[in-house]
Amino acid sequence: MTTYKEIFGKQIKQVSSDPTDTGAEGQIWFNTTAGVFKTVLSVGAWSSSTAYTTGRRSFGSAGTQTANLIFGGAEPAASNKTEEFNGSSWSTGGVLGSSGYGVRGFGTQTAAVSSGIFTPGGVQTSVFEYDGSSWTAATALPSARAVVGTVGILTAGLVFGGATGPFTSTSNSTFKYDGTNWTAGNNMSSGRAYIAGFGTQGAAAGCGGYTGSPAATNTVATTEEYDGTNWSTGGAMAGNLCRHSSSGIQTAGLAFGGSRPSPAVNTTENYNGSTWSTNPATLSSTNYFTGGGSPSGTDTTALATAGGSSPYAKTTEKFNVSIFSPIAATWAAGGALNNGRNYVSGTGTKNAALAVGGDPSPNQAKTEEYNGSSWTNGGDLGTGAYSLSLFGIQTAAVRTGGYPAFTNVEEYNGSSWTAVTVMPIGRGEHGSFGILTAGVAFGGISAPAFSTSAEYDGTNWTTGGSMPSGRNAEVGGSGTLTAGLTVGGTGPSARTAVSLEYDGTNWTTGGSLALATNQMAASQNGTQTDAMGMGGSTPSTPSGVTTASLYDGTAWSATTSMAIVRRLAGGAGTGPTAFIFGGNPGTLATSEEYSAESSALNIKTLTSS
Repeated sequence: MTTYKEIFGKQIKQVSSDPTDTGAEGQIWFNTTAGVFKTVLSVGAWSSSTAYTTGRRSFGSAGTQTANLIFGGAEPAASNKTEEFNGSSWSTGGVLGSSGYGVRGFGTQTAAVSSGIFTPGGVQTSVFEYDGSSWTAATALPSARAVVGTVGILTAGLVFGGATGPFTSTSNSTFKYDGTNWTAGNNMSSGRAYIAGFGTQGAAAGCGGYTGSPAATNTVATTEEYDGTNWSTGGAMAGNLCRHSSSGIQTAGLAFGGSRPSPAVNTTENYNGSTWSTNPATLSSTNYFTGGGSPSGTDTTALATAGGSSPYAKTTEKFNVSIFSPIAATWAAGGALNNGRNYVSGTGTKNAALAVGGDPSPNQAKTEEYNGSSWTNGGDLGTGAYSLSLFGIQTAAVRTGGYPAFTNVEEYNGSSWTAVTVMPIGRGEHGSFGILTAGVAFGGISAPAFSTSAEYDGTNWTTGGSMPSGRNAEVGGSGTLTAGLTVGGTGPSARTAVSLEYDGTNWTTGGSLALATNQMAASQNGTQTDAMGMGGSTPSTPSGVTTASLYDGTAWSATTSMAIVRRLAGGAGTGPTAFIFGGNPGTLATSEEYSAESSALNIKTLTSS
């Protein structure tokens, strides 16, 4: 019998604790503490990515996990919008040649095909090709279709099944595309709409779907395989499924999301060319993934873009197979302030933060210092205030303005505050970022909101760049003098979702939050490319929210929500190490600490079974 050493050239190691690095891949070891043999296994998992811009349902998609395209759909009105994904963020693409939904696609991001569509006028034969920037009309389908199955590339595509309209009758026909013309192929065994496809024109698979209305009684688990000429029966899925998405090839496919037939599910299944197996990885969302997959992707690197029912989701999730299992981001309770307060300001890091000012009185002059676990009282401000703003670190901080001391500026050395040069324009409810010798104060209360900014060099104030639109209502700030960011706030007339970025001279428009939000806390010591906005007040929830969002320098994406509703709170830290404390409702003393998403080796204990 061949031994482990003969195969791998080494004996099984004995260790008292499990390894944590990639060197453990493919190895077996004996854990002497637990008294068991262990190894590392690959595992698939879904992780959240940046949400796309316009929520919709029943849209088309093409491309891979890192170069994807979504187009058409319903918002609920028929849409012709296109969005492109580069693996981390979404941007606007060219306008589809027709507004409609039930559209499906195949190909790559720079060579895609949109095939079939349902418009207000009914099911259409329309076909459009995308070159990476614009859509052009192409040869129409031989007959009208919507919600078809698709696989392949622009010069070798396949369209099969679909609804002949209006989603009550289904087709079993097959059409091949060579980049110019369509030719008929042999029929599937039965007509199906909302069927998911994966593979190539010569080796395809179509799974699930429904054979006619109502879907509740006509959804199927059937898989059919295509060899370039004929269809044959493949393995059955775990259950009846429609409105799902897919990725991969005929012998290594992935199907995810959809409905069985109702409600929506978040399940994932793998296909090996003959049988389906349930993957333990689940999507965070249970919205219908109607066409929003990665047709040119693989079964180990897939993309899911959720549609669902109104209000339409905008979630984006990535599937990856790795020896590391993801550990979700978390919020944990931190030390409680000695003085509960709202309208409080913060700066510093998660292990060395400052909480300054606030309401109600007598908190306006109070300073507290955080060491990573508990708060202690520091030196009082010379002139107390609330709705002031801070920048810098715990031992070298600058306080600016606030009510009622609009122009006051003080510096903190880690124990006491000293009055320094006042601001040229008084401010309250404003934001700031930077360090003691290179800081910026911006925005503030006025009618309309201030669009001005002022720069501090550690001694004097000078006029900074003017924002394209003002900000107030506790606008947050993060970053440095030459790479700063506004977080939430109120514009000239209403809460705003739009962030502004500062380069030391000019302000430009950055990414937008999912919801217009003011009274947010920001990771005050974050950067322009790695910041967090926390809590705040939205139009639908003016008393406060638990939401938190991360900024990557281009777009905001939601992360794990906080445990407690907060607005008018203080913030510190960076994006992956954010810290929030105090706030409203009431006068909160609690704090919460953020730990970013991480990963750990997927270690398996070996047994004899």
